[in-house]
Amino acid sequence: MRFVKFVIQFTRPKETMPNLFSLEGRIAIVTGGMGQLGKQYCSALVQNGARVAVLDMLSPEDPRVIECSATYKSNGFHYVKCNITSKDDLLHALESIRSKWSTPYILVNNAALDSPPSALAEENGPFEEYPEASFDKVMAVNVKGIMLACQVFGGAMAAQGRGSIINISSIYGMVSPNQDIYEYRRKRGAAFFKPIAYSASKSALFNLTRYLATYWAKKGVRVNTLTLAGVFNSQDEDFLREYCKRIPIGRMASPDEYNGAVIFLASDASAYMTGSNLVIDGGWTAW
Repeated sequence: MRFVKFVIQFTRPKETMPNLFSLEGRIAIVTGGMGQLGKQYCSALVQNGARVAVLDMLSPEDPRVIECSATYKSNGFHYVKCNITSKDDLLHALESIRSKWSTPYILVNNAALDSPPSALAEENGPFEEYPEASFDKVMAVNVKGIMLACQVFGGAMAAQGRGSIINISSIYGMVSPNQDIYEYRRKRGAAFFKPIAYSASKSALFNLTRYLATYWAKKGVRVNTLTLAGVFNSQDEDFLREYCKRIPIGRMASPDEYNGAVIFLASDASAYMTGSNLVIDGGWTAW
C-alpha cells in the first residue's frame, strides 16, 4: 500500500499595512517656505499628502511665489506673507489658514537668519567687535520668531489635541563653529570669523523644544528638533574644500537630503518621539 502525504498550506489573508509616513489630509505650515530648504520641505510634504501653508516675507505677486503656487495648487498650497517676529502677523496667518482649510497639524519652524561669508565685514569680524544690532536681529527671528510661532500655531494644535512641531536647528547649535575653516580668508587679509549670534540662537532651540515637548505632552502635541549640517548652494570653492574635509561623508548635503527626516518627524512614524533632537549632519558631530 502506498501512502501519499498531502501537505495543506494555509495562507493568511494579506493585511494592508498602514503607511506610517502618510500625511494625507493634514495641514502643514512651513515658515521661511520660499528659501532653499523651505521649498524642499514644502514639496516633500505635498508629495506625502499634506496641504501646505507657506509663510515668508515675499510679496504674493513675486514670480517665485506664483511659480510655486502654480506647481502645487492642485495638491494644496496656500501662501501667506508673514513676519514671524510679529504676533499679529502670525495670528492673521492662522486665521487665513483656518478660513481656507482648518487648524494646522504640522509646523516646521524653518525661517532663520545667518551671516553668510559674503556679509559685510562688521558682521563677520572678531567677536569683540560683533554689532549688538546684528545680534538682536538674528535672535529676534531665530528664537523669538519661533517662540511666537509656537505660541500661535502650537497653541491652536494643543487646543485640538494633536500636532507635530519641528524646530530646525544647526550643528553650530550643538558644537562651536570651527574657525579654522575660514583661515584661508584670514590669510588673504580678511578678519573673518563665523559670528556668535547664529550659534547662540540655534542652541536656544534645543531647550525651547524640550520645554514645549513636556508642556504639551498630554495635549497630543509632539515637539522635536531637527539639527542639520551645511547644504550645497554653489559656495566658494575654498570654503567647500575646508568645510567638506571636516565631514566624514566628505561633502555637504544636497538640498533634498533632509526631506526624509522632516516627513518622519511630521508623520505617525515618529508617534512616540518628542523632546528629541534628530541629527542629520554627514557625521560632523561624530568627530
